[in-house]
Amino acid sequence: MILGSTQSTAGLGPNSGAVVSEAQLQEDLNRFLNLLVAQLKNQDPLDPLDSNEFTQQLVQFASVEQQIKQNANLEKLLDLQETSQVSTMVGFIGNTIEATGDTVPLEDGHAEFTYSLDTNASDVTISIRNSAGLTVFTAEGDAGAGKHNFVWDGLDSIGTPQPDGAYTVIVGALDRAGNLQTVEQTVFGRVTGGGVDDGKVSLFMGDVAVSMDDVHLIKETPPKADPPPQG
Repeated sequence: MILGSTQSTAGLGPNSGAVVSEAQLQEDLNRFLNLLVAQLKNQDPLDPLDSNEFTQQLVQFASVEQQIKQNANLEKLLDLQETSQVSTMVGFIGNTIEATGDTVPLEDGHAEFTYSLDTNASDVTISIRNSAGLTVFTAEGDAGAGKHNFVWDGLDSIGTPQPDGAYTVIVGALDRAGNLQTVEQTVFGRVTGGGVDDGKVSLFMGDVAVSMDDVHLIKETPPKADPPPQG
């Protein structure tokens, strides 16, 4: 290390902020020490350098080093947390989750979502749009207060099967005065994978990504029914 002997940045990658800062501090300290040695060699014996000045500078270097150590320890803790999150993420794969959001995966002609109303509405309209932004399905929803579950069979408004993929669900609820009500939505989907970006874990339900923080529940995905025997 720079002033001490502990390996505070051991195990961190070369692009780590703590590693970069430590290297810069080492360079600055070496430059300072070389300059100090040169000054001491060439000082006037009758007017020696004030030791308090360079002592204070060394104290400042030590203080910066302590901050770097703290940052390194924090980075290590974040790395451990990320590793733990990845391990947790593996347990979700293959299971069905419910998560906050309005983008639902259609898989094998099945998509499921919910919407919640704080109070009774006078009118509720459910619209489903494909990835191109085109509305492929509309229906009237239950206008009562509370949480409502809706299962879409993947058919558009004229009965044509839609391809598997991500679809956006828009639930519009009007109160008796014709004003839009607040609607909370969740979606269901089978977890097919996951990833970590900037310390945040996302789960993938096909083409739909949701943050692990938005997951409400996890349940075992029921096995697919065997196709009927051919006559």
